[in-house]
Amino acid sequence: MSTAIADVNAVIKNYFDALYHCDTGLLQKVFHPKAVYATADETPLLHRTMEDYVPVVAARVSPASRGEARKDVVDEIQLAGDNTAFARVRCTMAGNDYVDFLTFVREEGSWRIMAKIFQMTPAQEKGV
Repeated sequence: MSTAIADVNAVIKNYFDALYHCDTGLLQKVFHPKAVYATADETPLLHRTMEDYVPVVAARVSPASRGEARKDVVDEIQLAGDNTAFARVRCTMAGNDYVDFLTFVREEGSWRIMAKIFQMTPAQEKGV
């Protein structure tokens, strides 16, 4: 595994940890401050800045505190160059299955999520 892919994979692990524990400090480390969060599963289209998104996560009851089984998967990571990457990941939380398209940028040597576009559906019995 290339160093860049390993580094992006480490950010994804922290991303999943942040969501599972509702850890907003860690969440702010994995997302670029100017990142976009969006889904077309709501009408009108849901679009949030990080300033809008972080308080939403802070107000949640964490899946960890509810004793939810951890279900997260990295389907693929693609590098577009030295400073741009894409990942398709999946997780199940709070009764929903999510497919997230995460776009990464590397700035000053660190990879961060620049965009999260996701699809949400009710969780299937078999999980992720």
